[in-house]
Amino acid sequence: MDEAEPPGEGIGLDEHMLERISVLEEIVKRSAETIRMLLEALSRQEKNGFVVQTGLLALKDLLERKSMLSEEELLDLWESRVDVHMAAMEKRERFLERKERILAGFTGERRERFAQLLNDAEFAFYALDPAKGISVLEEASRLDRGNAELAFFLGETYFNEGEAERARATLRHVLVREPHHFEALVYVGVLENEMGHAEKATELLKRAISIRPDAFLPYFALGALYASAGQMAKAEFHLKKAVSIEETAQAHSLLGTIAYQRGKLAEAIDHLQSAVRLDSDDEESLYQLGLCYLDRGWTQKAAEKFQAALELNPNRVDYQDASRLVAAGGPRGLPRPRGPAAALARRAEAKAPKDPDAALALYRKALESDPENPTLLIATALVCSASGRTAEAVATTRRVLAAGPGEMVAAAAYATLLEALRAEGKFREGSRVAAEMLGAVSSNYARSIAYFQRAQALAEMGEDLDEALEAAEKGLELSPREMRHFPLAAKGWVHYKRKEFDRAVECLRRAVELGENPTALTQLGLAYLAVGRTREARSAFDRAKRRGARRLERRGGLEAQMLEQIRRNLHLTEKLARRRPVRAR
Repeated sequence: MDEAEPPGEGIGLDEHMLERISVLEEIVKRSAETIRMLLEALSRQEKNGFVVQTGLLALKDLLERKSMLSEEELLDLWESRVDVHMAAMEKRERFLERKERILAGFTGERRERFAQLLNDAEFAFYALDPAKGISVLEEASRLDRGNAELAFFLGETYFNEGEAERARATLRHVLVREPHHFEALVYVGVLENEMGHAEKATELLKRAISIRPDAFLPYFALGALYASAGQMAKAEFHLKKAVSIEETAQAHSLLGTIAYQRGKLAEAIDHLQSAVRLDSDDEESLYQLGLCYLDRGWTQKAAEKFQAALELNPNRVDYQDASRLVAAGGPRGLPRPRGPAAALARRAEAKAPKDPDAALALYRKALESDPENPTLLIATALVCSASGRTAEAVATTRRVLAAGPGEMVAAAAYATLLEALRAEGKFREGSRVAAEMLGAVSSNYARSIAYFQRAQALAEMGEDLDEALEAAEKGLELSPREMRHFPLAAKGWVHYKRKEFDRAVECLRRAVELGENPTALTQLGLAYLAVGRTREARSAFDRAKRRGARRLERRGGLEAQMLEQIRRNLHLTEKLARRRPVRAR
């Protein structure tokens, strides 16, 4: 006979289970209610966004009908403002990630004031005013000189904004406090190399490798450093180690170039194909791959790669060429900057050929004291084009033109605008702006620019090639002698598009004799390939490659690639490091 169950025990268990089930039902019910409210809020937000967008489009249409607004101008300005705001938000996110660590690392005496400054900086970042935020953090840094976390944040910010000297000094201060700070070691190593201190750079990067032997960046930076010094075997070893950790287009591109220089053609092709696979917009790798195919005798494949490289950036702005084009109409017609802006402009002009980012920072400071000076605005736009910020260049030049300037200023602004549109691949808009320029200027110099820019735009689109040829010939007739290579190159490219390859060769050959640039040389090489003159094509491509290399040297060469790669990767590296378990635990 079974033992009798203790009175009340079964009932207590049932009640307990029922209570647990009731609690779970309540949790599910509340969760469902919360999800429903979130979905309703999202739906309202979507409707509000649709209403706002519709209102903006209606306002745009109304202003366009009244000839008070250009859609292209609005979109360009909108895009440039978005870029500025995204950069400000990125700084805010980086600061918020580190704010607690910065506060925890405080070693001074006025902690409350320090904490208040951090809060003020946070508000400035939320207000999309990063300049004020950085200024406040600099004040906080003066209260706590020993705060390595704050010093690193400031040094990284200076680094990203191209202020190499300030970044180097600040990050070296970090290493004084924390000699094993991995990111600071990599940053300072690259900056020391940029300053010409290769031995010190090597030492710092090797220290970074010893701290984190499984990290991509120090191997890549050290490999690039050895490559720039001509030590190809060492460069190859470190870059292969970097690729074994993380495959990137930049590392494969450098390995391909090194293998090509060392006569390892098959290996060079493998690495360059990997680079293009990882980054189909890698113009340099496409171009080098074309040279490798040409060496193999694969002329059709080579032509395809050269054409692809050209289409990626069909008329890449060379700062020195573009500045000569803008200045040819007579700089005396442009108003000089006033007051402190004048000194800043002179410094920016000196830096622009080699360091467009630093020049841009100086021009922006100059515009703070002389914001409507068209000379400063045009120079800023030109540097923006040379450094790839074409949307900002377009918006800036349109700002000059909207003020209704005189012919000399208008000609310079139009020339800069057309260069920016061409570099951005906006050929239809460029053709329209060139036609607009013809109605706004009267000098032969300015009309020549409008004609050959329109010819190039039509040729790139492959439309109205008869009109394009006529425009190129008019540009050639009106052009001053020192600028004839621009319309000659345009005419040659029109002939190439018309499949009149012999005429294309003749025009492009004369153009590069008067003034070489990588684009015209590449076009000449393609024209030579089209008529079967492979040897001359190879010579043209080689000259284009050397001219492009000299341009990269003026802008930092391999160091520029290192800086760009580090900017892309260090934030990710830092996040991964924070996720790693601490070994001491």
